Amino acid sequence: MVPEINIWAVLLATASSMAVGAIWYSRRVFGAYWMKAVGHDEESIRAGGSTAPLVVTVVVSFITAWVLAGAVAIAQAFYGGSFLANSLLTALILWAGFTAARMITHDAFDRRPAGLTMLNIAHELVTLLLMGLIIGLFGISTP
Repeated sequence: MVPEINIWAVLLATASSMAVGAIWYSRRVFGAYWMKAVGHDEESIRAGGSTAPLVVTVVVSFITAWVLAGAVAIAQAFYGGSFLANSLLTALILWAGFTAARMITHDAFDRRPAGLTMLNIAHELVTLLLMGLIIGLFGISTP
């Protein structure tokens, strides 16, 4: 069984991920803290370039949105009920079980500051919940 996925929801969810990241890591929001915590300064940001990380982010965000949409469709088929509620709950469960749990583990071994870990997992929570909201509002595509 291949779950029905609304491609427009996936594309908008992908774009929303980029928007959340741009806002979240802007200098006016959490960008200054993030730069300090990871050891970047203005020069290292300019020297590193942003094209490759942005391309990677678009691809990974698309994969995340696609997988989330598929998981939501499966949850909907199994549980029934509200598609929107299933979308948000699925996003929360996948965030907790995969994203947050794995990031916390890796950051502990990398000895990253706890504040940086919290910043990044909170960003992922907001991103996945917004993706879940978009997917939930669009619903399953109809052939």
